[in-house]
Amino acid sequence: MMKFSIKPIHFILIAISFLTMLPDSFAQQMTKPDDIRSKMKWFSDAKLGIFIHWGIYSVNGVGESWSFHNKEIAYDEYMKQINGFTASKYDPAYWASLVEKSGAKYAVITTKHHDGVALFNTQFKERSIPEHSPAGRDLITPFFNELRNRNLKCGAYFSLLDWSHPDYPGFLKDSSRYVIKDNPAKWTRFLDFNNTQIAEISSQLNPDLYWFDGDWEHIADEWHAADLRQMILARNPDAIINGRLAGYGDYDTPEQNIPITRPVYPWWELCMTINNQWGWQPNDKAWKSPYEIITLFVDVIGVGGNLLLDIGPKEDGSIPEEQINVLTELGKWISRNKESVYGTTAGLPNGFFHGASTLSADSTELFLFVPGKDDVQVVLKGLNNKILSANILGTNSTVIPKIVGKISWSTVPGRVFLSIPSAVRDPYMTVIKLKLDGKISLYTGRGGFH
Repeated sequence: MMKFSIKPIHFILIAISFLTMLPDSFAQQMTKPDDIRSKMKWFSDAKLGIFIHWGIYSVNGVGESWSFHNKEIAYDEYMKQINGFTASKYDPAYWASLVEKSGAKYAVITTKHHDGVALFNTQFKERSIPEHSPAGRDLITPFFNELRNRNLKCGAYFSLLDWSHPDYPGFLKDSSRYVIKDNPAKWTRFLDFNNTQIAEISSQLNPDLYWFDGDWEHIADEWHAADLRQMILARNPDAIINGRLAGYGDYDTPEQNIPITRPVYPWWELCMTINNQWGWQPNDKAWKSPYEIITLFVDVIGVGGNLLLDIGPKEDGSIPEEQINVLTELGKWISRNKESVYGTTAGLPNGFFHGASTLSADSTELFLFVPGKDDVQVVLKGLNNKILSANILGTNSTVIPKIVGKISWSTVPGRVFLSIPSAVRDPYMTVIKLKLDGKISLYTGRGGFH
């Protein structure tokens, strides 16, 4: 028989043991002398962020940047959309209140996508929403101000690559791409431009989180990623950087694909759309339901991650009702069950419970997530602990655990059966809180005679 106790630090130690499997630059970052655990605490505790893709692509409802890159629309036609970008119904206070209502603790908004169009004040006027669109103003600062008024963290998405800049090596699939080592002056001019815009974002907005994208076209040395990280942290040592800075970020960012097992990184975040597209596209009607989003959410936090859930406003700043509904319902569910969400750690390993779960920070409380429509007994395997109490979150109801298969002379634990009364089942996801007699301890042996 073998026993082990689950503690949050174990996941960090396990992750570090796998560093030899990671890219060298990421391994260097994760093992650098300055300890980043303290600045990552708010991120780890937050569990939910809202991603916002907003740009000129929402005028015609085409794919953000990729639509011209993939020749679905001519580049010139794509860029003409700036003339129709009005932000006439943009209400940053409402946006921030919706983020708050969703239960999210941070938001990340596109300051510039791969098309090179900036939504913030920049000295480079060629592709600027404040300078060239009917919106005629910086759209990011008011939103950040409203988020901070609500004690929410602010994230700035920024595309490292810029398919519109004349010094960037090509923007269409069949564009000729110069070799950087043969054109160092041209690449240096682009980096000066790019880094100046990042410095503008740093000085004007001071984001809590930098969400880079587009690093895949060049290696870390070409991006001068280490220097860029140093520049950001010199302005704000507590700033968090996502994992798309060519290996010099603080956490991993899988996209759309839901992990089945815990990623090896200590901190990670799944970015996910509510339908199939990031920005507003009127033809995309594949809306995920609140139940589906809540199910995805608990799966993510159950393996120690955050969910960065995306919305795509229309060009005028209005948000589709389907997205509002999902955020509202998600927020109501989190409010009923917040004890099982905020500040928790990853739950049980596979095999102990058929579903998602989380643990309290001290590992003495276990939260089991049960789909609301399930009319079956919940089964928990291998729990060595005594259960002191079992409650349904958001209600005054208790559950009486039934232990099956426990033999008095054996140290092997029996199975715990829990029945949820139909009257207290949550319409989306019921949460059972188990208070244990100490830090959780799980049996991992083979049974047999003891």
